[in-house]
Amino acid sequence: MIATRKIGATDIEVTELGFGGAPLGAVGDRLTDADVAAIVARARAGGIRYFDTAPLYGHGLSEKRLGSVLGTVPREDFVLSTKVGRLLVPEAQGERYAGMRDAEPVAIRYDYSFDAVRRSLESSLTRLGLDRVDILLCHDIDVWTHGDAQPGIFDAARKGALPALRALREQGVVRAIGLGVNEWQVCSRVLDEMDVDCFLLAGRFTLLEQEPLDEFLPKCVQRNVSIIIGGPYNSGILATDERRRATYDYKPAPEDLWQKAQAIRRMCESHGVDPRAAALQYPLRHPAVAAVIPGVWAVAEVETNLDLISADIPAALWRDLAAAELAREID
Repeated sequence: MIATRKIGATDIEVTELGFGGAPLGAVGDRLTDADVAAIVARARAGGIRYFDTAPLYGHGLSEKRLGSVLGTVPREDFVLSTKVGRLLVPEAQGERYAGMRDAEPVAIRYDYSFDAVRRSLESSLTRLGLDRVDILLCHDIDVWTHGDAQPGIFDAARKGALPALRALREQGVVRAIGLGVNEWQVCSRVLDEMDVDCFLLAGRFTLLEQEPLDEFLPKCVQRNVSIIIGGPYNSGILATDERRRATYDYKPAPEDLWQKAQAIRRMCESHGVDPRAAALQYPLRHPAVAAVIPGVWAVAEVETNLDLISADIPAALWRDLAAAELAREID
């Protein structure tokens, strides 16, 4: 079975390998209901007990698909997180997210107000067909998502969505709260201003980049706040040896990062280690990290991740990566 770790000071335990549910919605009709059932069943059979989703993923399709399968098993047998900050509205009242291939007849409207959080959660529960989620995250209040508009977004969330999350936790509606974002800096700022349990941080603490080691992760350890690592392959660059398929932050990978990723690959292979195994296991070496949640949309991907998370990695690899200044040592 996969080992578990606690989320902050809560009683929630997540498996170190979780299930990133974004592709279940993002790929649209490339998956059938039967496909989804087989994927989630294989994940559960392999011991995965933590599943993440959001309204954004397939404009609600990920939540529908994931809930349709998880709703058939005992609720206490899994941990589920979803997100708030985007309301799904009629197409004429919002914008479609271009990165999704679904055909759901809705659009997205950003809303980080207090009242929108409960509306968003209630809508998510309807799509999921479940009576509760365990972890509720405020989604994408970072510069990565909003650019120059981020200061206004952050202020709206500070006055609305974040207090609403706190109220839901106090009322026992959810068991843990935090952010789901692509930048550690906004997490650090929120951590200075309010009591949260966890952050889902995508792509910023990986085998390729470790800037959060300097300030943010030590602060999380000190305050007993957990990190869930999304995008452990940096959206693909750490999982491929084909230049044309290498993406970083969901865009074609810059040459310098491609060269660094290939140097990491060569070092891993010199130790007989699949670089994808090193990418999955590296973040878990830090005590702040509770889980890694690669996105999956095929049974074969689930099986591969299960093999990679259990692969033996010699300590010498971590030392050699650090000595070559390819990936920093974690004490």
